Amino acid sequence: MAQSLKHANIVARRSGDRGHADHGWLNTYHTFSFASYYDSSFKTFGALRVLNEDRVAPNTGFPSHTHRDAEIFSYILSGELTHRDSMMGNGATGATTNKDQFYKVRRGDLQFTTGGSGISHSEQNEHASETVHFLQIWALPWKSRLTPRYHDLTVDEDMKRQGFVTLISPLKAGRQASPAQEKAAIPAVPNTIPIHADMLMGASIIPPNSSAIWTIGAHGAVTSKKDRKVYIHLPMTKSGKSKIRLPDATVLAEGDGAFVTDVNADDGLEIQSVGVAEAEVVLLDSN
Repeated sequence: MAQSLKHANIVARRSGDRGHADHGWLNTYHTFSFASYYDSSFKTFGALRVLNEDRVAPNTGFPSHTHRDAEIFSYILSGELTHRDSMMGNGATGATTNKDQFYKVRRGDLQFTTGGSGISHSEQNEHASETVHFLQIWALPWKSRLTPRYHDLTVDEDMKRQGFVTLISPLKAGRQASPAQEKAAIPAVPNTIPIHADMLMGASIIPPNSSAIWTIGAHGAVTSKKDRKVYIHLPMTKSGKSKIRLPDATVLAEGDGAFVTDVNADDGLEIQSVGVAEAEVVLLDSN
């Protein structure tokens, strides 16, 4: 069993307690209050505002709609999702596509949009037969009316099987970044997507009877070192065959999550895979 973080407080968020709606074309689970689901106990957690686990049927999707003052990202678990927005038009697909302008995101991809002063976008499943399964995550930015931006990242699956991989980290220049620094978009952790929040996102694919350790705060990448807030989520990817054990011996099944508080930067959070299938774990670590 993983050594317990004695100062950590861990509270499970069970899959069946989440908000849920099945619209036919969209089957969605809400960890936090969203759309018609409202629970005053689950509105935000640190900078984390939305964590929806969505399945969108073929040839359907979210039509064009507007976002402001939110950092919005989609983590693709299976299938493909086509993103279009008011900055780029329809774009093009293929090997020569510039992923900062347009991209059809697939398994292993992370697509990110800064809503900022306002952006209209759509997310469509244009596949003829395959459902797309993804996590839609929103974070609250440290500053309003930012310039809208789009980023994309692909991470090799084998890297995730070796341990936690950091996917998103704070903009290195911070909340006082100049226009030039905003345009340069240099993240605090190299080879990650920069976010306008004191937040990190990590992911790992943990084989059965193995473990992975997330270093809270990613070795100095964050500004707030004390009282970090980490949300752990185990997506529903293995038909119930994956499970994880947390440092306090709490076991999470697919769809479950957990709120981890009273932890600090550089604490090690060990997660064990205790199911019969590998566990794909996503972490959101914020102030």
